[in-house]
Amino acid sequence: MTTETMLSLFLGVGLAASVGFRVFLPLFALSLAAYFGTWELNENWQWVGSLAALLTLGVATVIEVFAYFIPWVDNLLDSIAIPLAAIAGTAVMVSTVAGLDPVVTWSLAIIAGGGTATAIKGAGATGRLASSTTTGGLANPVLATVETGTAVVVTAASIFAPILAAVLVIIILVLIFRIYRSFRPNNNKRA
Repeated sequence: MTTETMLSLFLGVGLAASVGFRVFLPLFALSLAAYFGTWELNENWQWVGSLAALLTLGVATVIEVFAYFIPWVDNLLDSIAIPLAAIAGTAVMVSTVAGLDPVVTWSLAIIAGGGTATAIKGAGATGRLASSTTTGGLANPVLATVETGTAVVVTAASIFAPILAAVLVIIILVLIFRIYRSFRPNNNKRA
């Protein structure tokens, strides 16, 4: 496997993880990177770097980011964003992976891209729902800030330092797994 292929995989996984925090922000960043020639997309996905896609994704990003600061609207967005994250995570992975057979590319995109985005979005939605019910939504803007900030950091790392992005994704997934395990009832306790 070539270095270019590995970097494209790291880029795809990093952007897919970012999609789990904000669906449109990583797509907008990828569009910016393609538009300005920072990153070249696969032939069938070059439209993402067009001016029309850049403007559309930019507007969608601004609306999404600000909508998550409105308590209870954010919960409604999560119900829509979970399946959308799976699709967008798969799409960013397919659009960036270079040098692999299409069957391998799509398999990786669905499993690594869509799976990563869905896992992160699902964990975020669960956390936001818990925040809404325990604080009446007052803590949700704090969660929105953390999620948006994480999406920005992981997206920037994905485009400019894909190896760092892959490390960040592993750290994020480990943290989510640990939080999940801490809330699970322990059935192994002896009476």
